[in-house]
Amino acid sequence: MSTSPGVTRRRPSPMQRSQNRAGLAFVSPTLLVVLVIVVVPIAWTVLLAFQHARLIDLQGMGLFGNWTWGNFDQVFTAPGFWTSLWTTLVYTVGGTVGSILLGLVAALALRRPFRGRGVVRSTMLLPYVAPVVAVTFVWETALNPQTGVINNWGMHLFGWHRPIAFLSTSSYKADLLGVHVHLPMALMTVVAFEIWRYFPFAFLFLLARLQAVPAGIEEAATVDGATQSQRFRYILLPQLMPVIALLSVLRFIMTFNKFDDIYLLTGGNSGTEVVSVRVYNFLTASYDVGAAAAQALLLAAILMVLLGIYFGFFAKRVQEEEA
Repeated sequence: MSTSPGVTRRRPSPMQRSQNRAGLAFVSPTLLVVLVIVVVPIAWTVLLAFQHARLIDLQGMGLFGNWTWGNFDQVFTAPGFWTSLWTTLVYTVGGTVGSILLGLVAALALRRPFRGRGVVRSTMLLPYVAPVVAVTFVWETALNPQTGVINNWGMHLFGWHRPIAFLSTSSYKADLLGVHVHLPMALMTVVAFEIWRYFPFAFLFLLARLQAVPAGIEEAATVDGATQSQRFRYILLPQLMPVIALLSVLRFIMTFNKFDDIYLLTGGNSGTEVVSVRVYNFLTASYDVGAAAAQALLLAAILMVLLGIYFGFFAKRVQEEEA
């Protein structure tokens, strides 16, 4: 490599070399952890997605060999793939929007001081901090069509003609204002569970932002004659939009990949088979590691596309609101 005349390269001093080695020593453990926990599993999943691999063959397999596109053909042509993808989108959007809206309502209701507010705030966190096995068991017991308290209340207080199997009914015929509609009862139930379980996550973020809004702004708007809805729309909502945008991304990613809640409630049956449950079924029912890896790779690709759409539209509008 040639250098221009009159320009000399300065060699790093012993002090600089010592600082570089110290910095590398501090960063190396983090890089090693990321490599082992993140990079290697992702690379291994990508390799398996393009190989004919079954669970029994993993020990004798090398890194390369048995290359095939058949795993993706199997995923796309398998019955129920597009249905599970649509179910995943409905479950993700419903759970994300519902949990943020319920968290916003709770944050607005508990932002003002009152006696016992600390206890109520602590109680709000119970659905989120409780073990998932415990809360799913409570929901299954409460929604049981024979012994559940929900059906008991419905039949005695609301005039239900017969018990409703909330977690095992894929389509429930209901009469709404004289119109007969078919409701995806099991899917609606798991979406309601998702909203109830994760609204405290949104509640914490939104309440923290509301507490940081200067009280003088709302007081000035009140003096000027602004109504409560106007104060929320023109003062609080612009302050909350960056937090809502962040929550939308976080909750969308978490819910799109959610497995344990649905599997514990319904096992993916009755119209609630999301893509993550389908990946598990590929692995456990047919022991087809390659097909399971291919479906997991497709799940990640779809999530990246949806997040790209979000950042292209919604995030830009948030920046315009801040400006």
